[in-house]
Amino acid sequence: MRPRSGPLWLFDLDNTLHNASHAIFPAINANMNAFIAQALGNQDGPADPQIVNAIRIDYWQRYGATLLGMVKHHAVRQADFLHAAHRFDDVRAMIRAERGLAQLLKRLPGRKILLTNAPYQYSRAVLRHLGLHRHFAAHVPIESMRVHGKLRPKPSGLMLRQLMARQRVCASRCILVEDTAATLKVARALGMRTAWVTQYLATQKRSARASYIDVKVSSVRQLPAQLHRLR
Repeated sequence: MRPRSGPLWLFDLDNTLHNASHAIFPAINANMNAFIAQALGNQDGPADPQIVNAIRIDYWQRYGATLLGMVKHHAVRQADFLHAAHRFDDVRAMIRAERGLAQLLKRLPGRKILLTNAPYQYSRAVLRHLGLHRHFAAHVPIESMRVHGKLRPKPSGLMLRQLMARQRVCASRCILVEDTAATLKVARALGMRTAWVTQYLATQKRSARASYIDVKVSSVRQLPAQLHRLR
C-alpha cells in the first residue's frame, strides 16, 4: 500500500458531529414509519402503527439500517425510502452541535473522511451548515456503500475493507470515530483504532467501555487529548 503521513480518520456524522437525537432522529423515525405504513398497507389503509414501529426497529437491529430490511423484504426502491425518510421543512433549524468543531478537525493530524449511513443530500446539507465540509478529504454516504453491487452500510466489515483498499491504507492506520458500538466492534476486529462518542446517546446506552473501544469520549472535542491512546 502507498504510504501516507498521519492516520486516516473515519468520522460518523449523526450523534457524533452533531446532536441528531434532539430533533432529526425523531423526525426521521416518524418519516420512516409513515413510509413503511404505506408500503405494508392494503386497500383498507396503512399498516398498524405498532407493527410498523416494531418492523423499523427490527430491521435496524438486524441489518444496521432499516433501509436494507425494506429493500430485502418489501422490494422498495432505495432512493424512494431515503428521500422519504430525510424529508424536512428546514433541516438547518433542527441541527444542534458544539462550537469549535472546525478547529478540532484542524488539530487532528492526518486525513479525514466522513463515513455515514445517511444519504448524500442530507449529510452534505448538515456538513455544510456546520462549516465542516472543507475539512474532509472524502464523503462516503450510504449510497456509496456498495460491495459487489450490493448495499453494505455500516457495520459491514466488507464495506470497511473495500474502503481501506480504495484509500490504500492498512487498518492499523485508521481511526473510526462513531457513536454506534456495533460498528466500532467490527472496525476493531479488522484492526482499526476506535473512539466511541457518547454525549448524544441515551443514558442506558452509555455502557462501560468494551475491549474493542480504544477511547471513550463524551465529545469529539476531547479527541486531541486522547491521541496517545489512538496511535
